[in-house]
Amino acid sequence: MSDTAEPSLIARREGQAGTLLMNRPKALNALDLPMIRAFAAAIATWRDDPAVRLVVLEGAGGRAFCAGGDVRAVRAAAISRDRAAVEAFFSEEYAVNTGIATFPKPWVSLIDGVCMGGGIGVAVHNGPRVVTEHALVAMPETAIALFPDVGTSYVLPRLPGAIGTWLALTGARLTGADSVHAGLATHFVPREHLPALRAALVQDSTEAVARFAVTPPEASFAAHRPAIDRCFGQSSIAAILAALDAEGTEWAAAQASILRRMSPTSLCVSLELLRRGAGQDLAACLATELALTRVVVNDHPDFAEGVRSVLVDKDGAPKWQPARIEDVDPAAIAAMFG
Repeated sequence: MSDTAEPSLIARREGQAGTLLMNRPKALNALDLPMIRAFAAAIATWRDDPAVRLVVLEGAGGRAFCAGGDVRAVRAAAISRDRAAVEAFFSEEYAVNTGIATFPKPWVSLIDGVCMGGGIGVAVHNGPRVVTEHALVAMPETAIALFPDVGTSYVLPRLPGAIGTWLALTGARLTGADSVHAGLATHFVPREHLPALRAALVQDSTEAVARFAVTPPEASFAAHRPAIDRCFGQSSIAAILAALDAEGTEWAAAQASILRRMSPTSLCVSLELLRRGAGQDLAACLATELALTRVVVNDHPDFAEGVRSVLVDKDGAPKWQPARIEDVDPAAIAAMFG
């Protein structure tokens, strides 16, 4: 059900634009299946409509663009052994990611507030991607024992240096400025100018984005870039941890501490997924991700436990199986990829 009597995705024609408003503000505009299906319908309707020259995507409520997929619902389906529901969610979500990537017109995302996981998926495969000083961008999947999905196994390995691996494994939260420097966003526009930018987009063209964009502040991670590349460029989770320990800095110790709280299985799956994604196109990455969801979500205990710990009971005390990175069997990780 939507949070209001209105649809959870409001699609309109305004001027030359098709506008989309993700409209589940109480759920931070998290994507549920009705929203995903509404995205698919809008893409199909506007794709070849010559009157629609671009799409403008926003989130309602002022707090979030889109906090990701509705993983509570996915967990409930997995626990009840409803594999068909799990399959429908991910297959239809990834089809929307493909539809956005292959949409033949600009898909302008105005990212103001929280943008995580599936929210990145409905923005990153087209553009321009505009962020404000209130944007908070992250891929926090390893905390719930999932993995970077929605096509980010294609996107993250192509970011500068080892930034993508760092973001994928730690779930590091980027400011709007950070996300421009990292390569996830294309333009930085102060929040106060968003209404004027939106009005210009509806009446003009995507060239309006450049007129409103300003130079973003320096990245908060700028001082750590060499260490990110040194440590997160390693070939295994154990080697990454060893490199972080060898750095001997507060920042490196904090990163190692974060990694040791994540699902060990999820860390190993995510690193292997990004390694494979570096050599695949987007379609192959999405196919690999979809195959992985069938195993990770339905068959491995860590996903249900991670969502329980972070989003259901919120106790922050997951019991991972296995509990330590040292105990992860590389053969078991390889088997997950079929």
